[in-house]
Amino acid sequence: MTNLPIKRALISVSDKTGLIDRAKKLSELGVELLSTGGTKKAIADAGIPVKDVSEVTNFPEMMDGRVKTLHPVVHGGLLHLRDNDTHVAQAKEHGIEAIDLLYVNLYPFEETVAKGADFHTCIENIDIGGPAMLRAAAKNYAFVSVCTDGDDVDAVIADMEANNGATTLATRKKLCAKTYARTGAYDAAISNWYFEQLGEESPEWRAFGGKRLSVMRYGENPHQSAAFYKTPEIRTGVATAELIQGKALSYNNINDTDAAFELVSEFPADDKAAVAIIKHANPCGVALGDTPLDAYLKAYDCDRTSAFGGIVALNRPLTGETASKITEIFTEVVIAPGADDEAREIFKKKKNLRLLLTDGLADPRAPGVFMKAVAGGLLVQDQDRGFVAREDMKVVTKKQPTEAEWADLFFAWRVAKHVKSNTIVYAKDGSTAGVGAGQMNRLDSARIATRKAEDAAEIAGWSVPRTKGCVAASDAFFPFPDGLLQTAEAGATCVIQPGGSIKDQDVIDAADEAGLAMVFTGMRHFRH
Repeated sequence: MTNLPIKRALISVSDKTGLIDRAKKLSELGVELLSTGGTKKAIADAGIPVKDVSEVTNFPEMMDGRVKTLHPVVHGGLLHLRDNDTHVAQAKEHGIEAIDLLYVNLYPFEETVAKGADFHTCIENIDIGGPAMLRAAAKNYAFVSVCTDGDDVDAVIADMEANNGATTLATRKKLCAKTYARTGAYDAAISNWYFEQLGEESPEWRAFGGKRLSVMRYGENPHQSAAFYKTPEIRTGVATAELIQGKALSYNNINDTDAAFELVSEFPADDKAAVAIIKHANPCGVALGDTPLDAYLKAYDCDRTSAFGGIVALNRPLTGETASKITEIFTEVVIAPGADDEAREIFKKKKNLRLLLTDGLADPRAPGVFMKAVAGGLLVQDQDRGFVAREDMKVVTKKQPTEAEWADLFFAWRVAKHVKSNTIVYAKDGSTAGVGAGQMNRLDSARIATRKAEDAAEIAGWSVPRTKGCVAASDAFFPFPDGLLQTAEAGATCVIQPGGSIKDQDVIDAADEAGLAMVFTGMRHFRH
């Protein structure tokens, strides 16, 4: 028998949104309701018949509610096989009645951590009885419908209404799978939080989980399926942003928008306005300005060709004048901490243009986890939150950078951190002049960045490329002088790089001969 009637349900929820309506509907469908604590009180206060679990177990809630459902009458009611004569006989002998529906949403552990609660409070928000019941009910999916949230209950009610009070096996199987995913993600959040408290960076066992935010039409390519999941990690960005307008984000949109927002978050909003324009997860233009419009125009001029169909990220709220300029070309997504009314009205005329608002910036120095799938496993590392102060950098050449060059060096170095390796970034006056990304050798990256600067000058009608008198940043050391000399040929007067090559001295000598200033950071920023 695959369709089974629901006669008895146990409900125990921390999030009581929609509880009364759902409890009332179940009761109207002839379901006897059992409940605990505050859930039972809320249902009873609404005038809906409900029995306290302690009346069934003949055992009171105790230890501040820690022990209330961990009882054979509850777990026997969930776990016993209705088609097993021995189970049925033992249930009858011990006064155990079947529980056909379980609705439990867990203590809000993830939300408690997100609010910055202290250690003890977080511990007290770890649910024990809830996961135990959910896993028990899910294991017995052949006879029990298990619900972890209100949507699940709605699906069960719809099933009952369509099947004379019964649920189908297909529904119960689906609920079972979801339940194990939910409890798994819950346990993952707890264990990762605990490892963080202990300062353990690479534990022997590691679990990850998240809640689906959306399903995409496809992934990177049309033949790939894809979905977007939010993890318990507390980080302002695409996963926390509100989609104000525009069609649903694609897989590539999300990937590129994340890259754009993480980059622009490197620049504090109270310092200068910053804009990053991203294409295929690489910046084609990044700039600082006195206003968002000023920054956007400078970023756009770096590579007008690549900016078409790109992603625009701002570190300050979007203004009407900036929105007006952005809409002059096709843009996929704009992400910003906010937007004024004029900007919103302008964007409304571009129905397919997505506007994401984050109400803040990401913290580039906050701890986080980066994961990458490989065949049969996961590579896991900390987010690249490396920062090197000026006093920790070393000028290794005879020539010293000027103060203006130091400002551009810091700017270029922050941008290079967010460009695919191998990377060369040219910068001048607080904006990128040319970006060379993702090449198999550093010389080619320098050549590409040079060519892009030349193309930008031709398109804009400038007499010389903006690489003349610029600085250059390299995400990793120069293994040979050739890449460095290419930056000098492009017009760079100063270079920033990690150093650390066995040929460092050759590169330093080449810089001195070319009349360049060069700074070693001692830190690289590979980004694969």
